[in-house]
Order: sequence, then structure tokens, then C-alpha cells
Amino acid sequence: MADRSKKFLLDVRQSPGNDRCADCNRQNPDWAVWNLGIFVCESCGNIHRSLGTHISRVKSISFDKWDEDQLRIMEGQGNLKSKQYYEQQVPACYKLPTPKDPPVLREQWIRAKYQRLEFVDIDKQTYLQGHKEGYLWKRGKEDKKFQQRKFVLDEKTNTLKYYNKEDAKDPKATMLIDELNVTLVPDKVSNPNAMQITFQQDGRTRNLFVYGDDGQEIVNWFNAIRSAKLNRLRIAFPGAKDAELRSHLTRDFTKEGWLSKTGPKSGNAFRRRWFSLDKRKLMYYEDPLDAFPKGEIFIGTKDKGFAVRDGVTPGVKDTGYTFTLKTTERDYHFSAETEEDMHDWVHIIKSVISKPLSPQDSSCMFRTSFK
Repeated sequence: MADRSKKFLLDVRQSPGNDRCADCNRQNPDWAVWNLGIFVCESCGNIHRSLGTHISRVKSISFDKWDEDQLRIMEGQGNLKSKQYYEQQVPACYKLPTPKDPPVLREQWIRAKYQRLEFVDIDKQTYLQGHKEGYLWKRGKEDKKFQQRKFVLDEKTNTLKYYNKEDAKDPKATMLIDELNVTLVPDKVSNPNAMQITFQQDGRTRNLFVYGDDGQEIVNWFNAIRSAKLNRLRIAFPGAKDAELRSHLTRDFTKEGWLSKTGPKSGNAFRRRWFSLDKRKLMYYEDPLDAFPKGEIFIGTKDKGFAVRDGVTPGVKDTGYTFTLKTTERDYHFSAETEEDMHDWVHIIKSVISKPLSPQDSSCMFRTSFK
């Protein structure tokens, strides 16, 4: 019976929509939520288990026993039918999770779909209101401690503000929604519900690190910011489709990690720094959670003299796994911790250099300081 059930389910999995996880789109899902009639990957299956059997009943395609009724539900339902109901009103701003996204995004997507039924009842999508107030734990710029701070998002005034004190009349900082970026960073902050807010302050890149008391809170903030940005883009570009505008809402860093770099003077030793590549802006920090980068390097195009190659220029000590970034200002020498990481950095930077400048890239070039 087990072998016959497995063969039957694998045949059903070949039907359109069933060959990918119903929740994160991973290929060839090995698990199923039989009472919902959907195929899911192991990671999403584990999240479904946490919802309780009154919502999700999870089974392995290969290793669990199946009865005829369960098999018929899987055959008759499937991922596409499930999506027609549970995803009938997913807002355009909502970040759909992929296998590479942080667990909190996948978990809240699954809970929103099947537990809270957010995409069946639009009134439950409170993050679409254009205004949100609440408390997040924010890391201090100087003392590095996380303290609870009041945040206020207001789409009409194009602002995200935070206050150091409950009764404060003036905000500690005001960020323009149009110009800020947010990304979920659980590993960097060592908190599953953490988010990084990046914006420009006095011509420099400023980072705020915050986290919520639970996953739903931080993902609601994340999507509230995306919703506000999308609505403002719709006004600015009335002829554009949502599919075009979505790519301009939020973005993850292209690559982050530890590298060592030399200073500008001949003979400077390599110093270990945390690097973040954001589109054409390569920033480096003493610590990944620093509020400001120590330096920012704008990466231009090949026709302007920018280039990257393995190794270092003559006279610079080669410490292994090195590469050089040539800019209009100077040569930057880097040393990676593994050969694989070095090749990855070189490949990614080459791809940046090969692309033409966008209008946004040009404005970034004038704001970036070379150090």
C-alpha cells in the first residue's frame, strides 16, 4: 500500500501547480498537507505542523501511510485550487516568500493564509491602512543596547518617525518613505524577528536595527512600509503596472560578508571589515550592526574605468584569496576568507560593472563618499 500510495502521489504531483511547494515555490515538494490538499516542502511542512491539526495535517509522500480518502482529497484539490481560495486577495505589496527568505517571512505567510485567513477577508490586512503606530526594540547607536521605541508610519506625509520617549513632541529621527529600504535580518541581529532600516542621513547611509515582540508584528511593519511605498509610486507613475513597481519597494543586499581590505596608503595592512553591497554601493563596517559605514564605494561602469580582477597590484602583499577593485579614485585591495567567497565577490562585482547606470544610480554616485 505504501509503495502504491507513493506512486499515486508522485503522479498527482506532476499536475500543474503541484510540482512546487504551495507556500514557498520550492521545486519537487516531498510533503503534503492532506486535509488542505496541497503539496509542500519539508520546511513549510514543519510550519504547518506548528499550526495544529485543526488547521493542517501533514504527511510525508514517501514514508507515511495514506488511506484512500486522503489520496482522493489530494487528487481532487491540489495547489492551484487551494490558491484560488486562500490567496484570492493577496495585496500587490505583500512580499511572497521564496526558499531563500528568512523563516519568519515564510511562517507569517503560512499563518496569514491558513490560520488568520488574511487573503480571504481584506479587512484583516491592517498593514494596508497607510498609517501604523507601535513599539519596536531598537538598537542604540552608542550603547548598542536594544530599547523599546515608538515608531509612526504615515503614508500621507511620506514619513517614518521614531521617538525616544513616550511623551516626546519631536521625533528622534524622520525618514522619508520614498527613500528608505527595509530588509529582514534575523541572522545579523541574532533575533528571528529582526529588521534593518536603511536611509540617508546628512549625506551618509544610516542603519537602524529593530525587532518585534513576535513574527507577525515585524512582518506587518515590513509590509506596511511596502504598502506605503507602492501607493506613493502609483501616484508618481500612474501608467505603471504593479508588477513593474513591486521591484522598487524593498530589496535585500546583493551580497554581505567579511572581507579584509587595505587602507589608501602604500604599505597599509589588511583590516577585517564587514561589507554590504547594495546595488552599486559597496559599504564597509567594523561591525555588521554599526549605525554608519566607515566608508562607501560607488561602483561605476566599465566604460568609466571601473574593473575588478583576481590578485593585487605590485607592491601590495598578497595574503591569499585577494582581488582588486579599480575605481576612478583608487585601487581597492581585498582579501576573502575562502577561494569560493573571493570568486563570488568578483563575479557579483563584475555583473554590477557590466550594467549601464540608471537615473537612481547616478544620484547615488553623487551622495557616495570615497574612503
